[in-house]
Amino acid sequence: MARRSPCLTRNSLSKGQAIGPYVIQAELAACHARAFAAADTDWSRIVALYEILATVTPSPVIELNRAVAVSMSDGPAAALTIVDALADDPALRGYHLLPAVRGDLLARLNQPARARAEFERAAALTANETERAHLLRRAASCVSGS
Repeated sequence: MARRSPCLTRNSLSKGQAIGPYVIQAELAACHARAFAAADTDWSRIVALYEILATVTPSPVIELNRAVAVSMSDGPAAALTIVDALADDPALRGYHLLPAVRGDLLARLNQPARARAEFERAAALTANETERAHLLRRAASCVSGS
């Protein structure tokens, strides 16, 4: 499916056919699979696919995923605007990946104190010990002036 999904998506879009979320998700997976490293990923295509997916299946989690892709294609400041708009969404209250993504963006914007607070908040929200340990390591790595 990953090999064929670009054709399926492009053919469906060019013919004006409705496509379902699974076809879009398959194309997202294929984009990642085709890249040998994050730097090789077609992030603009991934952003566009998340925009399409959001029209088919609107969800704040899809928007958060789109923000991550935007951070890779357009930089962390552009993505932080999207993430900040999601901050008050009740569906994301208690969702540890929201502050985790925000922490990553703030770290990339050289705002270590704010990043640290977000990583610590994310760590407090997750029930997964491995994720918590990772998030706390990220928090500890956020040192002012570095």
